[in-house]
Amino acid sequence: MTDYVACIAGPRLLAQLGKLAPGMRLHALPGTVVDFSRSLDDGRADVAIGAYNDEVERPAFMRSRRLWTVEFPCFMRSDHPLAKLDRIPLKSFLNARHLEVSLSGRAGAIYDRVLQSRGLQRNLVATVSHYSAAYEAVRRSDLIAVLPWSEGLETVRMTGLKRAMPPLAAPARTVELVWHERHETSALHQWFVALIVETLARDPLPRIVRTRLRG
Repeated sequence: MTDYVACIAGPRLLAQLGKLAPGMRLHALPGTVVDFSRSLDDGRADVAIGAYNDEVERPAFMRSRRLWTVEFPCFMRSDHPLAKLDRIPLKSFLNARHLEVSLSGRAGAIYDRVLQSRGLQRNLVATVSHYSAAYEAVRRSDLIAVLPWSEGLETVRMTGLKRAMPPLAAPARTVELVWHERHETSALHQWFVALIVETLARDPLPRIVRTRLRG
């Protein structure tokens, strides 16, 4: 999972496992959406949590459960010139110095494609490979960045930061729990899936389903 998802999911799952299954070990693997199917197929991972976009084909063996929605507002330092405005003008937004997160190291973020579809281009001056680095870079510089925000689950330290809606909305993403169909008959795996859903989903499974999965 990405460092952004890990910051939200990790502490909550560890707290639950400490109460319900203290002998169980949780080992998180770094990776991007492209790595999900490989890690699940070769058995390196039992589950994966992340935003699986529509541009990557889902293998037939993959099972999934929606967890929460991630919005993408614009972040800047709290005393940035644009932070004083109620609404950021499009021209000012595009001309500002932008930072982007590229987990794979490749250029071509989804938001840039949104802009390109309207014949627009922003002033992208830097990329980093971790979301945590992006929030800190924005906090300490004149850069702005369109970054994830998970209402009700957020762990981002907002001290020194301003969050605002960009002039052109970035598409929301859905964070999902995914696993290999081979685990459908495993009571332990299904118990873990139910625990993750109960802990992280904004629309948890009904209690009767959770009870059945725990068996």
